[in-house]
Amino acid sequence: MNFTLEKGTVPLLVSMPHIGTEIPDDLRPAYEPRALAVEDTDWHLHRLYNSLPGLGASVLRAGCSRYVIDLNRPPDDTPMYPGAANTELCPTRFFTSDPLYRPGHEPSPQECARRRAAYWDPYHQALRQELDRIRGQHGFVLLWDAHSIRSRIPWLFEGALPDLNIGTAGGASADPAVAQAVSVAASRHPVTQVVNGRFKGGYITRHYGDPKRHIHVVQMEICQHLYMCDAPSHDYDEARAQRIQPVLGDMLAAALAACEAVHGR
Repeated sequence: MNFTLEKGTVPLLVSMPHIGTEIPDDLRPAYEPRALAVEDTDWHLHRLYNSLPGLGASVLRAGCSRYVIDLNRPPDDTPMYPGAANTELCPTRFFTSDPLYRPGHEPSPQECARRRAAYWDPYHQALRQELDRIRGQHGFVLLWDAHSIRSRIPWLFEGALPDLNIGTAGGASADPAVAQAVSVAASRHPVTQVVNGRFKGGYITRHYGDPKRHIHVVQMEICQHLYMCDAPSHDYDEARAQRIQPVLGDMLAAALAACEAVHGR
């Protein structure tokens, strides 16, 4: 299975498009050996977001690695951040800018199209269907696109990221009250944050966010040092996680309450 979907009971869907670690056996010989450790994964997010079952949220999780195909990139491979370093629909570089593939083994346009049909299309079909189901049942839906990242990646951005990077496509993907509620909730805790900074939201945020049609999307990019070792071991750190989990819970609850207020619930 290229993804898993757990259907919930409230108007909240959490998408985790970069949590997958699988690289199919037939593709593995094309990669540099280092790539098989899938170092740029959004590690442990399902464990970190331990409040989701209690909230009654729906959860969509990718199975395949972003090194196979990036589920948060446009199907036509248009750069998400013009003028900055970008990863492709079928990435060819690590976040360090080193090549992912052995020389001459990068995916061809035909191979990229095959991967899109095999992995990208089914994930987005499931995402759209679940959004439609939730909105049909509740009248609105909040899509929380969950990500994590190392705080320092010179190839992608200068300096260090804030702890929490809240994206609403520059205000286009969610009612302003939703982004404000998330930011205010985060401000009650000892963390740094930014709204629509370096990461404003990828394809999922920009494509599915449609407040006029009662679909509100927030991308959350959390720095990995808050809950794990962001060095090569990628070990989950329970003590760190327990400090940040209440923050995530507060932000999710605030976003959902803001949606309910916008729609008179």
